[in-house]
Amino acid sequence: MFGIKRQLPIRTLVGEGTVIHGELRFVDGLRIDGEVLGDVTAAGGERSVLVISEKAKVTGKVRAGHVIINGAVIGPVTSEELLELQPKARIEGDVTYVALEMHQGATIEGELHALKTGDSPTLKLASNNS
Repeated sequence: MFGIKRQLPIRTLVGEGTVIHGELRFVDGLRIDGEVLGDVTAAGGERSVLVISEKAKVTGKVRAGHVIINGAVIGPVTSEELLELQPKARIEGDVTYVALEMHQGATIEGELHALKTGDSPTLKLASNNS
């Protein structure tokens, strides 16, 4: 779906109970289970995956290719490929995306902006049954 070929490996983990102050840059894949107070940016652009788990919190800008959120983000989110908002996702900030999949229960307090890619942006509202 949405033209994603294969999942990139998660090479880095910010574990539960860990708090990072400052900018966090990564390549390939990153999973956050703890807290980041600063920007989280993928160096690989579209060829990256970022997972912000249910217990995680990021206060700062978030930018990656494929972004999956089930925790809290306070700041703007930019997904250069696909943004997946799981049921417990909470975003306080503007969201920019190419394709967006939003599950029931996810909330956004901000504006939605579609990135221009030549094709029209894709929006999918996912049900609890999928």
